[in-house]
Amino acid sequence: MSKSDIATETIAAAEQILGIAYTPAERLLMLDNLDGQIEAAQARRKLVFPNHLPPASRFDPRLPGAPSPPPRRPLVLSARKTGPLPDSDEDIAFAPVTDLSRWIKSGAITSRRLTDIYLSRIEVLGPQLECFVTVTADLGRAQADAADALLRAGTYLGPLHGIPYGLKDLFDTKGILSSWGAEPYMNRVPDSDARVVERLRAAGAVLMGKTTLGALAYGDIWFGGKTRNPWNLNEGSSGSSAGSAAATAAGLAGFAIGSETLGSITSPSQRCGTTGLRPTFGRVPRTGAMALCWSLDKIGPICRSVEDTVLILDALNGPDQGDLGSLDVPFNFDATRSLEGVRMGYALRRPGSKTKGLAMWTARPWKRRGASVLKSSKCRCRTCPTAH
Repeated sequence: MSKSDIATETIAAAEQILGIAYTPAERLLMLDNLDGQIEAAQARRKLVFPNHLPPASRFDPRLPGAPSPPPRRPLVLSARKTGPLPDSDEDIAFAPVTDLSRWIKSGAITSRRLTDIYLSRIEVLGPQLECFVTVTADLGRAQADAADALLRAGTYLGPLHGIPYGLKDLFDTKGILSSWGAEPYMNRVPDSDARVVERLRAAGAVLMGKTTLGALAYGDIWFGGKTRNPWNLNEGSSGSSAGSAAATAAGLAGFAIGSETLGSITSPSQRCGTTGLRPTFGRVPRTGAMALCWSLDKIGPICRSVEDTVLILDALNGPDQGDLGSLDVPFNFDATRSLEGVRMGYALRRPGSKTKGLAMWTARPWKRRGASVLKSSKCRCRTCPTAH
């Protein structure tokens, strides 16, 4: 479009779309510089920036003078005992990672058998939920066999050894379709693994497939359909970590990996009834992940129990040179720690929500254990100390 194509009537029509209004004199003034602005915009659009290219500036959310976290200490999980291996494959499939891990370590079940249980469930339930873009059955079985062989040889890689998982299709996997949920990228095959994939492989986890995400990390609608809530197939699973939440809730994986810019872990977890952990910005490197917003994107686990998220975050935590926003911050967890001195904040009610009673009920256990509970009727964020 050139200057001769633009009239004040064109500007007036555009104002209606933008919800603004200029005077006739202001529109005349605009005619003199619109050509240059259009040419500059067209020139910018010709530039192609690869997904891995970071911005020129580095975002660090830590405030000046913020105290350093305590040094790394061993994880301390709860003293809950793991029962014997269930007879039912379904009961095994829905067990938390903490139980699956102990059963594998003790030899009660092999990683291969556990992987086959999940793959069988994916074959039956996956198409109904539309929660997997790609199922990597051969790779999963090969990794499971390798995990079992290591264990027989006396090598135990840790609590994720032999645990099958699903990976949001926002992360690169070498030689495996990584589509970002969007039709223009449905045949995209990267030549390297995302850093989280490498770390989970080093921890012994077994990749069974790529879970769906709403196109370009928005919602639960992707190029192949709409991911469903396992407990109500008439509604979507929410997103954008749609498939990760649905698969975990339906017992199709031991756990799954999601990502969040604004609600993409917490929202599908609420919808599907999973436990999602959205870590502090910078804890988990995003190297090899689709960038949506460099100053907001975060990576975290979606599980069936709180302590499961601890095990996964512990494997993922730490800086990486490929992500300039990643931070070298130790991760510590102690289930026996007193809540004395810890502050928990919750909103009495969001606009249009009827969750006041639920929020109060959720806060009671914290209060009984000594936490200082803060409530806000205006949903304002409160700064609360957190476990490092």
